[in-house]
Amino acid sequence: MQQIFRMLTKLFQRARFEKPGQVDPRAAEFTLSLLVAMYDRSGTGYVKIRSAAAALIALSGDTLLAKYRAFFQFYAVPDGKVALITRSALRSLLTDLNQIPAIVGESCTLSCVEIATHDCFHGVLNSAIVEEKFLSWLRSEPAVLLWLPTCYRLSATEMVSHQARCR
Repeated sequence: MQQIFRMLTKLFQRARFEKPGQVDPRAAEFTLSLLVAMYDRSGTGYVKIRSAAAALIALSGDTLLAKYRAFFQFYAVPDGKVALITRSALRSLLTDLNQIPAIVGESCTLSCVEIATHDCFHGVLNSAIVEEKFLSWLRSEPAVLLWLPTCYRLSATEMVSHQARCR
């Protein structure tokens, strides 16, 4: 927890420097509380760095493609000159990401994760997939992660402005 808090403190200090007045001074504390609520429900005092990173990536303002690539980088394993994501790593990623909607009562069952994993690996003979296959599957907006592109689209529309007059 302390390591994550230090990381968050640095992250939000940098954000406050880049966008003065737009970042709450307690942002690191609030974010840590959210991560603890999502990933330490039993009160062990431990949150996996990879789980915290997945949540921060998912909740960031970056593009969907950038988020998807970052997920791959965090969960993939090197295999020679390429990185691959295994079924087990995909299950971990989906389980970690599903803690985000679960915090607001929109949880998904373990079978949802299994169905999504099976769907991603449909027709794949190997035990792992390359980044392009992973990205292609995510672009198809699997039901287990439908909240992610939906939230992205909602946040993207916040900045839209047009010159039309409404009556």
